[in-house]
Amino acid sequence: MQSLIETMVRPLVDFPDEVDVRVQEEDHKITYHLSVHKEDVGKVIGRHGRIAKAIRTVVYAAASHSNKRVYLDIM
Repeated sequence: MQSLIETMVRPLVDFPDEVDVRVQEEDHKITYHLSVHKEDVGKVIGRHGRIAKAIRTVVYAAASHSNKRVYLDIM
């Protein structure tokens, strides 16, 4: 899942080397923490959060086979 998130986000940003995805796994949920360069945060979120919502939709659909709830946190 990390590589999927990185593959979607890297073309959107000006600093693709600073895209970092960390995983925090708990009993009933998995949280992916996406961090990008501070100048790229707006590009990843998009106007009115449209890009962030689209990224989350793809991630949640890809994780639908998992028994755990999946969250994507954009920092």
